[in-house]
Amino acid sequence: MSDPLNLVFPSGPRFQPLGRDGLVDRVANLLAEAIMAGRILPGARLSESTIARDMGLSRAPVREAARLLESSGLVEYRTNRGFFVQTVSSAALDNLYEFRIVIERAAIARLVASGAQDTLPLLRAQLAELYRVAQAGEDMTRQVEADMTFHRLICRGSGNPRFLTVFDQIANETKLGLILIGRLYDDPHRMAETHEPIIEAIAAGDSDAAVNAIDYHIGTARTLVCHRFRLLEDKTAP
Repeated sequence: MSDPLNLVFPSGPRFQPLGRDGLVDRVANLLAEAIMAGRILPGARLSESTIARDMGLSRAPVREAARLLESSGLVEYRTNRGFFVQTVSSAALDNLYEFRIVIERAAIARLVASGAQDTLPLLRAQLAELYRVAQAGEDMTRQVEADMTFHRLICRGSGNPRFLTVFDQIANETKLGLILIGRLYDDPHRMAETHEPIIEAIAAGDSDAAVNAIDYHIGTARTLVCHRFRLLEDKTAP
């Protein structure tokens, strides 16, 4: 099977010149945004010289930024070839979602045990944002961002910074997989609706129900995402 996402880096300038403050982080953020928006596609080589020229920089901060993205799963380094945008497969996504279930089950149990008084209003506000972007017909990128923010709030509210650190490390890879399939549910409001049982369980202070809700929520997403991605792979197979 050929790689469905082995696509080339587009030609022409893609970035505006940058100043020097927080340079590496800014370069990393710009590259991540370009990848998420599809301006740099999975399988594409990140040409340090081209990116540095477009941004008016030396190659060093671009290389450091690529290293940051490597740690987040968006970029991979190939020996003697350089940095490439991470390719995505249904198998890799399945592994990623399995890992998310483990992390978020533990995070939500700890959140409920702590009372969740500070986090619950934030989760309700984020649920409203999920409905807003669905109603407004926002693109998949905005819906995915809203969804991941909801889950990040759970990890942050757990009180264990390790959960948040790990979540942030895998967040971009998760977003990329969702964005590439184009949509998860036929009804855009469905993504928002699937978060309601999670909030209900947290509000009730029921740890078991909260764990079961997050398990079902991510498990259902895992099944849908991997199925849709397998269809994408099959369409591009020789």
